[in-house]
Amino acid sequence: MELYIPSFRYEESELERGYTVFKIEVLMSGRKHFVEKRYSEFHALHKKLKRFIRTPEIPSKHVRNWVPKVLEQRRQGLEIYLQTIILENEDLPKIFLDFLNVRHVPSLPKAESYGSFDETESEESSKLSHQPVLLFLRDPYVLPTANDDFPNVVIEGVLHGIFYPHLLPR
Repeated sequence: MELYIPSFRYEESELERGYTVFKIEVLMSGRKHFVEKRYSEFHALHKKLKRFIRTPEIPSKHVRNWVPKVLEQRRQGLEIYLQTIILENEDLPKIFLDFLNVRHVPSLPKAESYGSFDETESEESSKLSHQPVLLFLRDPYVLPTANDDFPNVVIEGVLHGIFYPHLLPR
């Protein structure tokens, strides 16, 4: 698992003071998703994690949210904080995985724990999710449908320019 915090944004609120939201990029098993968290959520996570694992230092709670340089330092500090937790812990606590919206961390099964093929297949299939597949019998962007009343001028112009550039008007 790899984590990055590529960006943050400042949010205005009518109910409370403005706050900063950090965008976390989670890369795991070739898949990427994003989670947005406020500093207060990082701080709450830190307090919970301290009960279960040795945690690195978290950036200071008291900073001026509106100063871009300070926010960038906080972003870098939070990124290092998350990366250190991953590097220093073989088994990540469920609290940490929930914070990142990660449901299952794949682990390599030990050789002696292999069961029959049917057992491993049913166990794995319950954890997998599949994306729907979309199939076109013809290219919908190049070939117009039979009932098109108006030709697609843009597609015709691009195709004409690519395949017949010598016929372009001067």
